[in-house]
Amino acid sequence: MENQEKLFGYLKKAAADLQETRQRLRRLEAGEREPLAIVGMACRLPGGADSLEEFWDVLDSGVDGVGPFPTDRGWDLEDLHDPDQENGKSITDSGGFLRNASGFDAPFFGISPREAIAMDPQQRLTLEVAWEALEHAGINAETLRGSRTGVFIGGFTSNYAINLELSEEGGGAFGGHIMTGNLPAMIAGRVSYTMGLEGPAFVVDTACSSSALAMHLAFQAIWNRECSFALTGGVTVLANPGNFVEFSRQQGLSADGRCRAFSADASGTGWSEGAGLIAVERLSDARRLGHRVLALVRGSAANQDGASNGLTAPSGLAQQRVIRAALENSRLSAADVDVVEAHGTGTKLGDPIEAQALIATYGQERPEGHPLWLGAAKSNTGHTQAAGGVASVIKLVLALKHEVMPQTLHVSEPTPHVDWSAGDVQLLTEPVPWPAGERVRRAGVSSFGGSGTNIHIILEEPPATGPEAAAPDAVTAPEDPIVAGAGAWLVSGRSAKALTDQADRLREWVTDRPELQPADVAWSSATARVPFEHRAVVVGADRAELVAGLESLAGQVPSGSVVSGTVRTDARTVFVFPGQGSQWLGMGCELAEVSPVFAARLAE
Repeated sequence: MENQEKLFGYLKKAAADLQETRQRLRRLEAGEREPLAIVGMACRLPGGADSLEEFWDVLDSGVDGVGPFPTDRGWDLEDLHDPDQENGKSITDSGGFLRNASGFDAPFFGISPREAIAMDPQQRLTLEVAWEALEHAGINAETLRGSRTGVFIGGFTSNYAINLELSEEGGGAFGGHIMTGNLPAMIAGRVSYTMGLEGPAFVVDTACSSSALAMHLAFQAIWNRECSFALTGGVTVLANPGNFVEFSRQQGLSADGRCRAFSADASGTGWSEGAGLIAVERLSDARRLGHRVLALVRGSAANQDGASNGLTAPSGLAQQRVIRAALENSRLSAADVDVVEAHGTGTKLGDPIEAQALIATYGQERPEGHPLWLGAAKSNTGHTQAAGGVASVIKLVLALKHEVMPQTLHVSEPTPHVDWSAGDVQLLTEPVPWPAGERVRRAGVSSFGGSGTNIHIILEEPPATGPEAAAPDAVTAPEDPIVAGAGAWLVSGRSAKALTDQADRLREWVTDRPELQPADVAWSSATARVPFEHRAVVVGADRAELVAGLESLAGQVPSGSVVSGTVRTDARTVFVFPGQGSQWLGMGCELAEVSPVFAARLAE
């Protein structure tokens, strides 16, 4: 009898252990299938798109961001361009260039002027865009210090170091900073070092699919729990004109520098530059932490052309395979996807191959009235190379927000080298409404590298908001600490000028968005930005008084509603309550009356 009881006890324990193991396995499987949330973005792209809002204006208004070669980079413009493509010159004198690729706020990142000059502009841009992506996500960068945040960047050398060696100062004038300033690996390493991020950090180079591969690897790292949060994207800066000359030799550039994606008159690609990053984490983490979800990543896939019809020639079969693999990874069918942001470089060889692969995969057995729409951001910005994939992702996230698929420029008529009747695929030659609510909106992004590496990513609209969308363990938002009727907006900067500039930007921001609630602005200004040394607090009873205070601060006009000064950032402030307290009789009583949070802590 005693042995039977022991056996029963062992069996009971084994059954409990088995049940726990099954539950753990189910949780792991659910975690692997869990969508990822894009919670922040930032970019610098041609056409004057130095922000997400400006990039959307470029897309929505059909702006052509391609223009003449810049005059501030020391290029010999008179000797560089030859429309007849003779003597090893560039067939084009146009491209997509950033408005201020050389600009950099070195003191903000604690970098000396000499080191900043020695840094590849790609490192500088990536630092600034990484910071902006975190601010867009409403995340104080200091809260990530020491965290398992990964940095995954697509990029390659800009040959900026050649310019330094040939400069009047010569390479020796930069005190050894040229090496760290120009190694491509440092593009990611610099971000991790500056922000104290301890997750994986690396740069990948697969030519034009670099940023797409970087994003794919970031997604996998989060799913595999190698990191909990990631900054990922890509960057390209054309520090010298070598790419224009070399690709002209290969007869791959269009004469006017424009990408005519899928057009009958496509004549080659157009080089451009840009930078873009997205901030990504698990959807459950985004909900738990109260982060705004801009879009979901359902899945992605990567493959290689292998021994196809040429080292740099695309393979349609490989493209079909990577699309099907991404759909399988997303647990979706081709009919579930509304639009694909194509690689679409505007070459006579590549575009027809890509279109036929899309027709063979997405163009078959579609719901009636739901063709696959096909677009290409390169028609607006040119081919941003290592930043091309992330630019496409950012475009689609913005399209989901604004509920419209932007048009593709420069399409005189669809290329005749594609049998468009073989499937239900249509070019976005005009903007097409993309309203929420009819069905779950999804999009694909294709990016193919000249190295033969292909990537496809599946995005989905953000989930519904409200109590039903909250995670089971979501943090309940605390009640307002102060009663209505008073507002305080915190503004800070590294310097006095940065403080006034930030006040002016905040004033412009809230003025353009009358729907913003003053309390929400107050919360974000206090929690979502790093508080720097130069600080000011603008107080007011309502929105109008707060905006007026910002205007006074920006104009350096004394105002009773503005308190400003400097602080030590290495010091922490606490409330001090001396033991007997007779010198401050009744201290805290008024605050306890208006702040439920303070009253509760006082009661404790």
